[in-house]
Amino acid sequence: MPAPRKYSEELPERATRMALDGIATEGQRMAVICRIAGQLDVRPEGLRTWINREEIDVGTVPGRTSDDAQRIVELEREVRELLRANEILKTVSAFFVAAELDRKTK
Repeated sequence: MPAPRKYSEELPERATRMALDGIATEGQRMAVICRIAGQLDVRPEGLRTWINREEIDVGTVPGRTSDDAQRIVELEREVRELLRANEILKTVSAFFVAAELDRKTK
């Protein structure tokens, strides 16, 4: 079960947009982040993380996009399920082989 969200979905988007606009006009990144974080009652580090994520998703900064990260998580989950199914099939096949050998010896 995922953790409950502390902020609405709109707040990070709005805060990020405000901060990116402020950074574009003023240029002082941390000063703008601290000012806007104080205005919106969020932590500056959280706002900085939202800004970094947005810059990566847009492509202005290199890194793994949110879509790529989500796809990797889905693929890792699928691999775990397939490995678990493979182990079950190995166990079942070994069981049937042993049962067939017991039947032939009797």
